Amino acid sequence: MLTFEEARGMVLANVAPLGRERVPITAASGRILAEDVRATRDMPQWDNSAMDGYAVRSADCAGPATLKLTGYQAAGDAVSPKVTHGCAVKIMTGSPIPEGCDAVVPFEETEEAGSSVNIHAPVRPRAHIRFRGEDVKTGDLVIPAGTALRPPEISMLASFGNAFVPVYRKARVAVLSTGDELVELGESLSSGKIVNSNSLSLAAAVEEAGAVPALLGIAPDEKEIMREKIAEGLKADALITSAGVSAGDRDFVREVLAELGVEQIFWGVNIKPGKPIAFGINNGKPVFALPGNPVSSLITFEMFVRPALRKMMGHPKPLKPLVKATLAEPIRKKAGKTHFFRVRIVVEDGEYIAWTSGDQNTGILRTMVHANGIAVLPSEKTVFEAGEKVDVCLLYQSAGTK
Repeated sequence: MLTFEEARGMVLANVAPLGRERVPITAASGRILAEDVRATRDMPQWDNSAMDGYAVRSADCAGPATLKLTGYQAAGDAVSPKVTHGCAVKIMTGSPIPEGCDAVVPFEETEEAGSSVNIHAPVRPRAHIRFRGEDVKTGDLVIPAGTALRPPEISMLASFGNAFVPVYRKARVAVLSTGDELVELGESLSSGKIVNSNSLSLAAAVEEAGAVPALLGIAPDEKEIMREKIAEGLKADALITSAGVSAGDRDFVREVLAELGVEQIFWGVNIKPGKPIAFGINNGKPVFALPGNPVSSLITFEMFVRPALRKMMGHPKPLKPLVKATLAEPIRKKAGKTHFFRVRIVVEDGEYIAWTSGDQNTGILRTMVHANGIAVLPSEKTVFEAGEKVDVCLLYQSAGTK
């Protein structure tokens, strides 16, 4: 049976970035830039004041000096007349530097008296001036392709007049739950029935990964209905099913996928939880058949589906980096499988500390709720002592504090 690393490598080898599109910059946050962006002009475009104050000639201010005010320069105004010997211009932050001036003196270092200004201390040349092109020069690469667009990148793009931005297309991901025991949220729960929570949790995970979920509802354990639902799901950029991938009498997912032309890449991985996960390709589109157990479903999504979706949407590094966390308590496991252990990560003195989030039985969803990380425990090792460091995949942007 495949190892975790082998299986995930196969997933990533079989997916590729989707096509590109241009979106309004107002809709570009969080998207992945599809083309390099270069500066079309210098930034700043002109020498400008970094402070509210007075534009002066430093040669006139070798020591305390009194200068005549000959103008007022606000941001957006035309440039004031040239400043000559013994004169100064009142200037606001961001305003172009008048010709003849080579320094700005902040208001708090001066005293204005009628039509003059008193400078209290010597002024050095170039003080408090932002010079043309000191941030970016024409032709500079300002944002490379593959960058996830955050507010700073949006600001840079807007600064160069990019009203529309080339980005990789978001993946549309069909989500289907299977099983006679399922009912939709809001329907009555008769004996033996359970709510179809997997569709909702997987849709939320798809959305959190930056893709667009398309809920297909429930496919009962009847081949013809399941075939219709899966055929509809294969029209999306990717398909995720949950349940029906084990070896039970009514586990039809694998069979139906094969009948619909899905090429099986693997079925079963040497992991716990999530061993019966299956992965295939249909017309270049990935198909993930996840276990029906809610904990197993979410963990296999995190470890296999999320990296695939991120690669499809242009992320140059689709895998989340693992962090080293110190175990606060010992862990025991059986040899032979990579274990995904639900942990609660806290930060103490700048270090990640991992506590178990509770009972690791896959039927205990509460421990997934309490977890903010998944410890990836290697297959052959069985004993992990308190104080030992382990690899952890953080589920969220930041860990908590104790």
